[in-house]
Amino acid sequence: MADDRPPADRDRSRLGEAAELGGQAVEQVRRRGGQAGRVRARQWEITLVIAIQAGLAAALAALIAQHLLGPGAHVFAPAAAVGTIATAIGQRARRTFELLAGVGIGIVIGDALRFLLGSGPWQTGAVVALAIASALLVAGRGGALVGQAGGTAVLIATLAPMGRGLELPRIFDALVGGVVGLLVVALLLPINPMRVLDRAVAPIVTVLREQLAELAQTLRERDAERAVRILERLRATEGDLGRLHESLSGAEEVVTIAPARWHRRQQYRRYANGAEHLERLTLDVRALARWTATALQYGEPIPDELPNAVARLGEAVAEMHSEHRSGKDPERTRQLVRECAELAGRSTAIGVHSFGDALVTGLRTACSDLLRATGCDPDDANRMVRRAAGAGEAEVHPPPRRQIHRAPPNRAARVRRRTRLSARTRHDEWAGLPDRGRPAR
Repeated sequence: MADDRPPADRDRSRLGEAAELGGQAVEQVRRRGGQAGRVRARQWEITLVIAIQAGLAAALAALIAQHLLGPGAHVFAPAAAVGTIATAIGQRARRTFELLAGVGIGIVIGDALRFLLGSGPWQTGAVVALAIASALLVAGRGGALVGQAGGTAVLIATLAPMGRGLELPRIFDALVGGVVGLLVVALLLPINPMRVLDRAVAPIVTVLREQLAELAQTLRERDAERAVRILERLRATEGDLGRLHESLSGAEEVVTIAPARWHRRQQYRRYANGAEHLERLTLDVRALARWTATALQYGEPIPDELPNAVARLGEAVAEMHSEHRSGKDPERTRQLVRECAELAGRSTAIGVHSFGDALVTGLRTACSDLLRATGCDPDDANRMVRRAAGAGEAEVHPPPRRQIHRAPPNRAARVRRRTRLSARTRHDEWAGLPDRGRPAR
């Protein structure tokens, strides 16, 4: 059908739509820019710490190698120390063992083939190929072990004919460098594991809190396209989840090998348990956004309690993060979760259709995962959610009272009743009392 509006109104409408789309695009760019800025700030801080650790480890490794291993150019000791520090946080201890194993494989294969084949360009290629193949068979994948095996094989094949005795210095240099790198990480400059975890969790909690609040507003306004955009933003949290896993690995390494951080072990376990269920909660919220978009697209009824339940879930997520940071008992978080489940139960009692019912189910699942993130046992978490949802349903539709239906008396009961009445009448007559069977006139 043709648009019956006047041309001026039609132009203003198109300009309004264009302005709205432009505003949404600017807001999306601003939000992404802010998130990218926060990520860069966190990366700068981590980069600075790693750079200081690497510089200190290289200096100490070179100094110790000169004093312990004698004069000479001990290049491998600071190189191994830097390689240990510069690897991914949480993999430094494994990286040190891989360095030593790679050096050993490269020396054994390099010396054996040089003795059998001699020296030359093609012999160097054969030595490196066999060293890399052996390291891949040992490790099963690429990494520090494979790189060190190939590098050591090259050095043995090319430099050993000109300078004898490179094998043992190479092993001791790698050992000194790796140990010094671990000592710097564990004793001299250990990172604060809780600070690392908090900075990794914060962007995920912020996204969940903001998007749940926006999802609640979307349900109130019945805007299906907005729900789809929320789902896209939630899907963009994969990078944050990956950084969270790296931070968990690094924090576990620190509380394991750094004596100054051993007192953080119990707090780390709590944080790690919460982080595991936080990832599940992220998937739950994505499902909520998907069911919201579908329910709105099909025009299903949305009770007022349903957006309130979604908003309450966002408040519970923010409260959980705050209580974790302060070390408080998460009672306020659990109370908000119970309120969310109760509102979800009231929505079911008021009436929802198929996709709305799926949304209520997703809310109850998210409530259970959030309770488990606070330390609740799975059975206890499910029981708490079930009771709260049942209480919400009972508020809307109270259960009917149970009425006691008495069966009519049979013949034997009637005979016993007449016998009791007869005995009472005879007793009253004997005692001179008035008849109680008839009312006084």
